[in-house]
Amino acid sequence: MQLTAPAARRTGIRDTDGMAVASFVLGLLGLLVLNVFLGPLAIVLAGVALWRGTARRGRALLGIGLGVADLLVLVAFMSADNTMSWSL
Repeated sequence: MQLTAPAARRTGIRDTDGMAVASFVLGLLGLLVLNVFLGPLAIVLAGVALWRGTARRGRALLGIGLGVADLLVLVAFMSADNTMSWSL
């Protein structure tokens, strides 16, 4: 079954909207756990969603901001503990 051009375009937009929302959720979750993995993943997903032209531009920008915040939290805890990881 081959998709026509408009059907393929709708699927692509829905995929990019999903990436924008996923980047927001992963960035938010990364503030609590696994920020070394979830922060960069949120940044990459948001960047791809913005590059592909998502309709949820605000969510993608929040995903980038939260991904950067994840990494800043990681750096702050690492410098406080003088270790390569952090724990509560």
